[in-house]
Amino acid sequence: MDNAVIPSVRAFNRFVAERIGAVSDTFLGRDRPYGESRILWEVGSDGTDIRELRTRLGLDSGYASRVLQSLERQGLVIVKPAAEDGRVRRVRLTGKGRAERATLDRRADAVAWKFLEPLTEEQRTRLVAAMADVHRLLTSSMVSIEAESPSTADARWCIDQYFQELNRRFDQGFDPALSIPADAHELVPPRGALLIARLRGSPVGCGAVKFHGRAPAELKRMWVSPDVRGLGVGRRLLVALERAAREAGARVVRLETNRTLKEAIHLYRTSGYREVGRFNDEPYAHHWFEKRLTAPQRPSRGSRPGRRSSRSTPTAPSARASRSSPPRARPAPGPRQRAPRT
Repeated sequence: MDNAVIPSVRAFNRFVAERIGAVSDTFLGRDRPYGESRILWEVGSDGTDIRELRTRLGLDSGYASRVLQSLERQGLVIVKPAAEDGRVRRVRLTGKGRAERATLDRRADAVAWKFLEPLTEEQRTRLVAAMADVHRLLTSSMVSIEAESPSTADARWCIDQYFQELNRRFDQGFDPALSIPADAHELVPPRGALLIARLRGSPVGCGAVKFHGRAPAELKRMWVSPDVRGLGVGRRLLVALERAAREAGARVVRLETNRTLKEAIHLYRTSGYREVGRFNDEPYAHHWFEKRLTAPQRPSRGSRPGRRSSRSTPTAPSARASRSSPPRARPAPGPRQRAPRT
């Protein structure tokens, strides 16, 4: 933790909460706090599954239930089992709820204008650009990366998206049957690993590595959703894959890529990879790269076994394999830009 910057972040958070009125029990001049108004707005005109709503906002079940019960008592929402699956509960707005949501929109617009009205045009432009930059960076910080079984629905969805994009971008298309395989049994310990990146609970990227003892490890299946490109997710996946390879005993990582994936080539070259001669027969590859990994940091002199030195670097905790779940739609918010893949 960087204690020098934490106070600045906390001060910014307090200031924003104050400016938008989140510290009041009458957010936007209505008879409810910010939490209730936000959930009412997030339900939207079409309604939503409560589980999806909780995931999107990071709410625990108890708090979400209490807020929805309060909104029901106010006549703003209705909670019922989903028609297609009685185990799934859905929430939708009533007519009164839709009218209240429209009121919240109008009042929120007025608050936003209060931020801008006193400023010059140049100051407004700077403020809005800074807000967009803060939004992008905070969205990036919300992305999590964990190891996962290749058999889960999210893992299969990511790999399928990866194949589809390669098929669109490669001059001759892409047929997985012709490519060097990275089958599911090769992407679980001790033979390898598959990492999934998620934003608000939805998968937005993946990357895999195949272990070969102290021989070079192979990086495979690098893909990032177009919805979060430009957030540094690809670089974070690459670093996490290198860490997994290093912890498995590899001292070198290798990968191959297609000439059409210029953003991937740029990522590898700016991440310490050097181009080498062909080391496999991948039919879709035009470039081959490798990188020598730095050795794991050893405990400082004088530290005892089982006791971490104050200057040693903590090792990353082992990731959990997630449970399989039915496929679902995968929209993910965020700015659109390019992302690396192998």
